[in-house]
Amino acid sequence: MTAGISVDLGSATPPFEQIRAQIASLIALGTLAPGTRLPTVRSLAADLGIAPGTVARAYRELEQAGLIETRRRNGTVVAGTLGDANPPGVPAPESVAGAVTTAVEHYIAEGRKSGFDDAALLAILQTKLSQQDG
Repeated sequence: MTAGISVDLGSATPPFEQIRAQIASLIALGTLAPGTRLPTVRSLAADLGIAPGTVARAYRELEQAGLIETRRRNGTVVAGTLGDANPPGVPAPESVAGAVTTAVEHYIAEGRKSGFDDAALLAILQTKLSQQDG
């Protein structure tokens, strides 16, 4: 599971927020389906080389947002079941994934047409994302 999650300790964004945002994105894109079991707090913390309290805070915020739930015997899982309807005003993961993927493909195509390499495109995206956080 950590293949999709990383923490940049040099970022201005706190590590718990990086984890929260990445897991929320994976859920929104449908990469993490309802019922998918997440790693334990200790396991993810060890894999990322951070304190368990950092992961626990990210999980707590995801749970408060209704994206995940902690079940005693089953651990922490993505909330909902495959048959659940989305809450009002929340688009289906497939439509979000499609729209985001289309936007990313357009961004890459335009950037390459303008002569930017992958590193430059990532730097621009990271700058814009950090501006959104503040």
